Amino acid sequence: MAGGDGQVPPPSSPSLEKQFEEFRVQLEGSASLRERIRAVVMEIESATRLIQANLLLVHQSRPVPEVVEKAKERIGVLKELYGKLSEILHDCHGQYYRYHGDWRSETQTVVSQLGFMHWLETGTLLSHAGAEEKLGLNSSEFGLDTEDYLIGVCFMSNDMPRYVVNRATAGDYDCPRKVLNFLTDLHAAFRMLNLRNDFLRKKFDSMKYDLKRVEEVYYDVKIRGLVAPGGSQG
Repeated sequence: MAGGDGQVPPPSSPSLEKQFEEFRVQLEGSASLRERIRAVVMEIESATRLIQANLLLVHQSRPVPEVVEKAKERIGVLKELYGKLSEILHDCHGQYYRYHGDWRSETQTVVSQLGFMHWLETGTLLSHAGAEEKLGLNSSEFGLDTEDYLIGVCFMSNDMPRYVVNRATAGDYDCPRKVLNFLTDLHAAFRMLNLRNDFLRKKFDSMKYDLKRVEEVYYDVKIRGLVAPGGSQG
């Protein structure tokens, strides 16, 4: 508040100025760090778009090995980019979760894509450790957050119903059974968790609908007598 003569009061005490100077340096440092992180995250987004473009071809009845090999070409790029993120945060000990939100969404997408590729190749779930290994991450330094992994797995399940419908339409009548068994086991495994993250819980709920849609395709194929001998569920 100005004094009676209209003049501005004298500056704050030296100790207060020093404190706010420290705040200024911290904020500028944090902003600079976030700019560097964002630059890498934009490259990750670009790589995932290319992977997604390749993976979409699997829904067009293109040979799975061909589609997966093409998509896997970008994994090395992703590994390099996550290495860059790790280097950026190397000097910010204990600050992982302060900046984690800047790459959380992109990482969930990456896990989903890696998981879908792995399933297409093996019919099994890509483990948390397996995903970390593909991205060159180290749990003790710069790791893959557990919830990001689980949400990514849920996103992966969202691709399954479309895949099943297209494969069955193309004449692969055993695919619905395989996917149904996989999603049934995955859904049961998720039910073991006490989900406190609202977004993760919502994504898990969506898996129930993925399972239901795949189940409908399976029973439709079965009713039509198109299931191969010995191809009953389980």
